[in-house]
Amino acid sequence: MGSLSVWHWIVVIAVVLLLFGRGKISELMGDVAQGIKAFKKGMTEEETAKADPAKPEPAKTIDHQSAGAGPAQVQPQTEPRKAG
Repeated sequence: MGSLSVWHWIVVIAVVLLLFGRGKISELMGDVAQGIKAFKKGMTEEETAKADPAKPEPAKTIDHQSAGAGPAQVQPQTEPRKAG
């Protein structure tokens, strides 16, 4: 009574297939695989973040010729007036 025989497993698998169908089980396994991949990716990103905490990002340079020498001037826009 303590262990399940081969026939018990066959009946359990048949019931699961009838309830969920083959497509649903393969979809579920695909979702599980994507979750595992996302977990592994998150773990590796966390390890690299811990390994290089003092790595500064490169400073952004501004091209003064294309950006203009002074502060930007904003031209006011007017809406065309409607007759009537």
